[in-house]
Amino acid sequence: MGELPLSRLRDLESAVIERIEIQGRIKRRLVEMGITPGTRVEITKRAPLGDPIEISLRGYELTIRAEDADGIWVSRAGGKGQ
Repeated sequence: MGELPLSRLRDLESAVIERIEIQGRIKRRLVEMGITPGTRVEITKRAPLGDPIEISLRGYELTIRAEDADGIWVSRAGGKGQ
C-alpha cells in the first residue's frame, strides 16, 4: 500500500510507523513518548476541526498536533506492532 502521513489515516485505522520527518526538539519529545519506527499506532479520535489528533500506541493514548502527525510516516501493511 505504501507510506502515508499519520494524519491521513482514518479514525480507528491502525498502521506501523516507518519514519519520522520532524527535526529538533519536537522529534526528540515524540521519540521519548514512544513514537518510533516499528511501533503500531491507531487513530482513536480527532478534535472537531481535525486538530489535535488522539492516537493509541504502546498501551496508552497520546494527543499530538496534526502538523506533527504530517511528519510521521506510516505504512498500513505490517506485522504485529509493539
